[in-house]
Amino acid sequence: MTDKHILITGGAGYIGSLLTSELLRQNYRVTLLDSLLFGGESILPFMSHPNFHFIKSDVTEHRAVRDAVKKDWGVPDAVIHLAGIVGFPACQAVGRQVAWKYNVEATELVFEQSADLGVERFVFASTYSNYGLSENGKPVTEDTPLNPQSLYAETKIASEEYLLAQKGSLCAPLLFRFATLYGISPRTRFDLIVNQFVLEAFTKRQLIIYQRGYSRSFVHIRDVVRGVIMGLEAERDKIRGQVFNLGTENGNYSKNDIVGFVLKRMPETIVEYKDLTFGGDMRDITVSFEKIKRILGFETTLTVDDGVREVLFALKSGLIRNPTDEHYRNAQFIVQ
Repeated sequence: MTDKHILITGGAGYIGSLLTSELLRQNYRVTLLDSLLFGGESILPFMSHPNFHFIKSDVTEHRAVRDAVKKDWGVPDAVIHLAGIVGFPACQAVGRQVAWKYNVEATELVFEQSADLGVERFVFASTYSNYGLSENGKPVTEDTPLNPQSLYAETKIASEEYLLAQKGSLCAPLLFRFATLYGISPRTRFDLIVNQFVLEAFTKRQLIIYQRGYSRSFVHIRDVVRGVIMGLEAERDKIRGQVFNLGTENGNYSKNDIVGFVLKRMPETIVEYKDLTFGGDMRDITVSFEKIKRILGFETTLTVDDGVREVLFALKSGLIRNPTDEHYRNAQFIVQ
């Protein structure tokens, strides 16, 4: 049992909606703040829950967090900041000024309000895109120099630098660099490699793949939710000002490997490979997750094969009826 109060920004999104469900299951009190850019269907099941409170608000507003604590529960014990323009295609689409406003300035605003209110810890969702490229193919660690290959990564690095400069604050910042997510949530995304490949193979019986040999790191969304909650529950001294790669060494794969998992389930799929150079996220990277395992004891429970099976079942069974709808994408432009 817990009576801890957690505020989640961007809580109606891909990660936030599943995280909210799990926190409520574990008897946390959850205040969810979201502008509902992609609608609010993902949080409808929680609306009558006694431990759930929703506020429609935008994190660029100067009172967004302060207004979220008007309920009887008082100041949150932690703020989990997920809100932002997520992914390099979405950032490219809106441009530098807007991406910076929502991903950097908003992070500063949310943290400042949290610290002023006396929130004890601040969890920030960052990305392993910040590393860009692996030098000599060596796995990157949290201490590896950052080499952003996209506007999205630039905004996340700027936010990280601001937060790490605040590690002396009473509001302890904790930064997670997520691997590429996959799997089903109340607001599933189909603009992520594993989910997208399954969708394309299922609906078109065809995959067109760019950057086939490029390596990525993958993690199931349920494992990400578990990792975030472990960060919430860890001793503050263990997490204050710390950066953790969140994923698993067993999730380091090339795009070709992911195609193999899809073909295992849908062998009739035709695969076509193309070369493409574009001004986007040219990650080619292998990631080390030794630190999060050593300090937080985190290990993943699900595999890419589990994710492919899960997404395919959701499509075959009609659980998600219109998977090509823009509701399931943060941006329309996707490079596979």
